[in-house]
Amino acid sequence: MSLLDRIKPAIPDKPEAKAEQQESPVSAPAEPGALAEAEAVPAGLDEKAKRQKKIFLDNVLRIHKKLINDSDLDLKEADLQTTNDREIDNLKNKVRQSVTKIIEEGNFGTSRTDRNDLIQAVLDETLGLGPIESLIKDDTITEIMVNGPDQVYVEQKGKLILTKVIFFNDQHVRRIIEKIVGQVGRRIDEGMPMVDARLKDGSRVNAVIPPVSLVGPVLTIRKFSDVPFNEHDLVNFGSMNDQMCDFLRACVKSRLNIIVSGGTGSGKTTLLNVLSSFIPADERIVTIEDSAELQLHQDHVITMESRPANIEGSGEISIRDLVRNSLRMRPERIVVGEVRGGEALDMLQAMNTGHDGSMTTGHANTPRDMVARIETMVLMAGMDLPSKAIRQQVAAAFDMIIQQSRLSDGTRKVTNITEVVGMEGDTVTLQDIFIYEQKGVDPATGKVIGEFKPTGIRPKFSHKMETHGVDVPWELFTQDDGVFKKFKF
Repeated sequence: MSLLDRIKPAIPDKPEAKAEQQESPVSAPAEPGALAEAEAVPAGLDEKAKRQKKIFLDNVLRIHKKLINDSDLDLKEADLQTTNDREIDNLKNKVRQSVTKIIEEGNFGTSRTDRNDLIQAVLDETLGLGPIESLIKDDTITEIMVNGPDQVYVEQKGKLILTKVIFFNDQHVRRIIEKIVGQVGRRIDEGMPMVDARLKDGSRVNAVIPPVSLVGPVLTIRKFSDVPFNEHDLVNFGSMNDQMCDFLRACVKSRLNIIVSGGTGSGKTTLLNVLSSFIPADERIVTIEDSAELQLHQDHVITMESRPANIEGSGEISIRDLVRNSLRMRPERIVVGEVRGGEALDMLQAMNTGHDGSMTTGHANTPRDMVARIETMVLMAGMDLPSKAIRQQVAAAFDMIIQQSRLSDGTRKVTNITEVVGMEGDTVTLQDIFIYEQKGVDPATGKVIGEFKPTGIRPKFSHKMETHGVDVPWELFTQDDGVFKKFKF
């Protein structure tokens, strides 16, 4: 696909005629050249400001359309997903020069500051994701939620904030969505109105359009850092302490089977990525995801991604299909981004047939709920198995459940590191190794007050760790005068 084809979807065919088009464009932000810089503020736009912003966007789209139709602009064929930074910089300079010429010839009557904002906005529309490009570049924003053209929320420091960013109309949002999904070979239309995709940096994208959405096209982007978080980052963020981090590193090296449990937005994928980084570099790793998000730096990594059905309803490759296929690829580690259906049965079978050290995530509020969820997902595979048999498989397959939670102040913490002990009657028995004990909330700041604590219980899987040459001292599970001892494995 040519660069020109990748750029075109971002342009509405015929922008709606507005009576205010003859007015001057919206006034510039405080910082020249930064169209939506620092726009993530609690209050959105009032009606007057919204009308002015629509006028500005109308100018942007008119310039953009003229830019694409300008035969003097030499847009050579290129793929923005693979083009190197130097070529992109050269292309930006050509686009900037052409836009400047269009503005001067079009007599837009803009000031120097307004002109800079127009140029930057057209660049974002041409080579980026339009109005939300500045939000994508803001490292303090972790999620972007477009609820139709006039309402864009972000998650910043754990809180949802209404921004001043808007789109021109529904068609504008729709074209940005098509631009994103087209770059990863996906499609979205009335026949398939929901799609999962990803950005170049691995950020997760979900889009929903009418008739499923009643508020217009909806776009949700879960951002991921270009440089993935490591264990030190999670300790610095307060998601866990050094003692827990050392223990998890020892568990991964000992090839324990681990499932990360948590709710939406609790940080499960980030934690799974950190756990995966503990896998020795000389092991063969197969990762399986709906949209590739894991960022592993080991050399021997095979990444597989599921595929939805085509327009004829055929060609679907599910997570379950990939899990089954991975067993024939001589994996030493199988890492599944998330189990949410019948693939749970295949994961259990893999873990119980020699594929130790496998890891995955699942949605649940507590470790106990995670066990019940796995049982339900196994039944979704269509196998009429008795509950006790499923629970025995779960108890034999998983060694540990890590509970990740998003607390009321927006912070994300590992609240439980729980061992799957075995069966007692018809019940899977669990015991906590580490917990986060919440003591209250600071009334002045709203911050949650609490501490990480070992329960003093040495896990029964310690013998497995010893067989892999990992000697876990008893002191790791104790707290001496409030000071945790530091161990490295």
